[in-house]
This record gives sequence, structure tokens and C-alpha cells, in this order.
Amino acid sequence: MKHHELASTPDTVRWGCFDATFPPVLEVESGDRVTIHTVSGEPEDMPPAGFTLLPEHKAILKSVERGPGPHFTTGPIWVNGAKAGDVLEVRILDIQLRQDWGWNLIQPLLGTLPEDFPTLRRLHIPLDRNAGTARLPWGLELPLRPFMGIHAVAPPKEWGRVTSVIPRAHGGNMDNKEFIPGTTIYFPVFNDGALFVAGDGHGVQGDGEVCLTAIETALTGTFELIVRKDMHLAGPRAETPTHFLTMGFDTDLDDAAKMALRDMIRLIKEKRGLSSEDAYTLCSLAADLRVTQTVDVNKGIHCMLPKSTLI
Repeated sequence: MKHHELASTPDTVRWGCFDATFPPVLEVESGDRVTIHTVSGEPEDMPPAGFTLLPEHKAILKSVERGPGPHFTTGPIWVNGAKAGDVLEVRILDIQLRQDWGWNLIQPLLGTLPEDFPTLRRLHIPLDRNAGTARLPWGLELPLRPFMGIHAVAPPKEWGRVTSVIPRAHGGNMDNKEFIPGTTIYFPVFNDGALFVAGDGHGVQGDGEVCLTAIETALTGTFELIVRKDMHLAGPRAETPTHFLTMGFDTDLDDAAKMALRDMIRLIKEKRGLSSEDAYTLCSLAADLRVTQTVDVNKGIHCMLPKSTLI
């Protein structure tokens, strides 16, 4: 096992899109660990004087082709041995803040209540890296719980270049606040090498991410990447130290809930051998359907089931 470090530079960062034809910027072996540095913020999101701007951020904004979405991802990373049809296991080992500020956005026509909030507002929020807190304009000291909003493998080649905004079967902008250190995410592999990327750092977020963004900020994450030949998935799954987690993405929140629930029923049957009816009953008694986000075109639901129920 080797430990690699991937800096965020104009050569390693993509802006606003996913594409299976993007060449890898790093090659690793299955089981290797990678520390990935990220940036966050388009030109209009840059902070006023008094905040520290990462030196590479300016170069990235100047040199990287702007895509259809607002997110910056670092990668892709080629994982040797990964083939289409496999699963990539991504263990989240560590997440750290990179800077002393974040930003939050209300944007006309977007968010969960666009009809109620028609005026643009962009807040720049001080972050205390030592205390692990954000200071909001009305004086609240809010504890941080940083995570990457985007983890993804490359989408199928047939999709072409797709926006970073919409979460899909390859992962992407899932904005799931459960993806903190100690969580493992499993992705279906659509292309040789898997081509893993991460980005869209969040300092803290509530379920729903209702006004459009979390506290967006630059993060550094450390991940262990493992090729799984013994698994086959149609979309991402995850597990925390205490829960199994399935996900659904759809423009209709009801359909997203059905997608997450159906995959949890499949998971229960795989791990415990229960009938579909018994698995459905167990979900009704012990699983929680949570709203991941309601702002990324495809809305998200994640279903969480305590591992203790499958012993």
C-alpha cells in the first residue's frame, strides 16, 4: 500500500462537469491511499480583503475551462485493476479544512423556495480551523462537520460530458452530510480505471441544503481506494460505522424515496437472506428515510438502516 498526494492545480482540477474521456492525473493500485486537495468557488464567489485565498485558486480560475456546473473536482484517479462492472470501495479516512472562509449562496430561481427568495445573496463566512466553528453574521458560532459534496467515478461514455450539478448513478453532487471520516462509499464502475474524483467541500450542511448551498469551502480529504470484484451495483451505496445507507436521485422526491427504499430492500436480502416482504417490513420498523438535498435538479433521499438489525 502506498500513500499518494494529489494537489489542486490547473492540471488536476476540472470545473463543472464529468466526462469519461478526461485523462487520469494519477495512477494508483487497489488498496492505496490518496490525499486529495480541493478548491471551492467561482470568480464571483471570491472573498473580500481579510480572508486568505489559496494561491492555486487564482491559477485554476484563470486556466481551467469553465464547465456547465459551478463545482471544482480534483482528479480523475486511475485505480489499476478496476474494470467496467466492478465496484470501487472508497473509504473516507480524514477530512480537513484548507482555508479560513466559506461561502453560502441564495440565487434567484434556484433553491427549495425560489418564489420566496428572489434576490441574490452571497455570504462570506469566517471559519475557525482550530475551534472547528463558523461565525454567522448574526453572531451564532456553528460547529463544523466537514465533508465532500462530490465523490464520483466517471460516468458511462455514452453520456458524454455532463454537468456537475446533478447526482446520478456514478455519484457526483450527492451532497450527503453522512460522508464524513469513518464512512465507506461503494460506486459502480462504468469505465476501466474507475476514474475517481472528489471536490465540492462543505464545512457544514443540514439535510436538504435548502437555500442552495452549504458553507462551501476548500477541503483536503484522505481516501483508501479498493477495487471490489465480488460486488455489483447499479448506483452508489454507503455504510457508516453504525448504519447501512442506500440512495435515490430523481426530480421527484417520492421517486427518489422509492429508489433508495428498493435498494435497501435488495441490500437486506443480500446480507440477511430475508424475503422481500420481510425486508420491506424491517424498513418500515427500523430504517429512516432522510432528505439528502432538494436543490440539485435530481433531489436526493438516503435510507439508513442500523447494522444491528441485520445481526
